[in-house]
Amino acid sequence: MKLLVINGPNLNMLGIREPDIYGKRTYGDLENYINSICNENMVEVEVYQSNHEGAIIDRIQQAYFDKIDGIVINPAAYTHTSVGILDALKAVSIPTVEVHLSNVNEREDFRKKSFVSLFAEKTICGLGFEGYKAAVEYLINRQ
Repeated sequence: MKLLVINGPNLNMLGIREPDIYGKRTYGDLENYINSICNENMVEVEVYQSNHEGAIIDRIQQAYFDKIDGIVINPAAYTHTSVGILDALKAVSIPTVEVHLSNVNEREDFRKKSFVSLFAEKTICGLGFEGYKAAVEYLINRQ
């Protein structure tokens, strides 16, 4: 099984950005956590992060040609704004789980709208790093 984990804007600033919301662990810690989970489950994984919407769309499209079996995506701020990311996910039609570190439903009103959830099979929010584990396990078990 091959998974692609996509992280959107500002996630590279984990540990620095609003630690009261996102915690003190870094993006490197998140990458190591995801790689560890996938290694334990004998799953091939690529962890990708970009602050640029077009780059995220390009990587989603490339996933089709790379024969990726599942996508875990934390679109971050693009969750609430990007029809382009939604359309890219729909175009490639790869099983997708949306993840958010914080519970977006308990935050500002604008964060409660997710375009990605219109395609994603599952949305996991508020579990911190554990949300990525739940997403990976979901994709493994749906096979």
